[in-house]
Amino acid sequence: MTLARRHTTQAWLFLAPALLLLALFSFWPVGFGSYLAFTDYSLVRPTAWVGLDNFRYIFDNEMFVTGLLNSLLFLLVVPVTQVGALGLAVLVNHRLPGMRLFRAAFYVPVVTTVSVVGIMWGFMFHEQGALNYALQALRLANAPVGWLSDDALALGAVMFVTVWRGLGWYMVMYLAALQAVPADMQEAAVLDGATRWQMFWKITVPMLRPTIALCSILSVLAALKAYQEVDVLTQGGPMNSTFTALYYAYDQGLKHLKLPRALAASMVVSLCCVGVALLCLRYLKPGPRG
Repeated sequence: MTLARRHTTQAWLFLAPALLLLALFSFWPVGFGSYLAFTDYSLVRPTAWVGLDNFRYIFDNEMFVTGLLNSLLFLLVVPVTQVGALGLAVLVNHRLPGMRLFRAAFYVPVVTTVSVVGIMWGFMFHEQGALNYALQALRLANAPVGWLSDDALALGAVMFVTVWRGLGWYMVMYLAALQAVPADMQEAAVLDGATRWQMFWKITVPMLRPTIALCSILSVLAALKAYQEVDVLTQGGPMNSTFTALYYAYDQGLKHLKLPRALAASMVVSLCCVGVALLCLRYLKPGPRG
């Protein structure tokens, strides 16, 4: 056995445990679940192949269509989250007293459990909660606002919580990228008479393009798969106004035990994620544009 082949064999042996775990807990469930989406699976009767019937059912179902549209509306949080996270990263990218405290404070929402987030923002958004109290005290509202009980406002409130939870996570990624920008490039730009704004757009942003692409794709996938905030704050209400496609899959699969329909809805969400991620890769990928 040649030396190169021996190294290849050793590499595959090191990878084998991880690949085995991926096959058992990722590839097999995805493959088998995709198969079940085209069947009439039941625990009490034989499984029958039904083709696209489950997909026809969910697209004829108003709740799923509403959930899919809401999932697409969740994409509005992506630019807000990315611009906000990049702005925070720029602000905390300074060696000043107490800056570590600010960085930690911005990261606290990321490590806060969803249940705690739901309780906290449930109190904040309550009609007698702190937010309505502040609005009325400042005379910006004459009566309590139903942030989570008004079907016109509930989805926006949930999206706001999603942005609040995501800012710290992406801020850390942007901060790491900012600190990797070569200092000599910035010093040369200063010597050439560049302003801070010109340095940011001409040097910092181009250097951050790989990180911007990565964070944007992760944010898009998280937005399309929005579920946790909906579950803890509104459970899809009021009047199904906060239903998302993934919450519909949860509702069908675990509440109504319609597993094939839930898997069909999950496949649609997965295809949307792949499509939008490919668009992000096309338009945000690093390197010269054609």
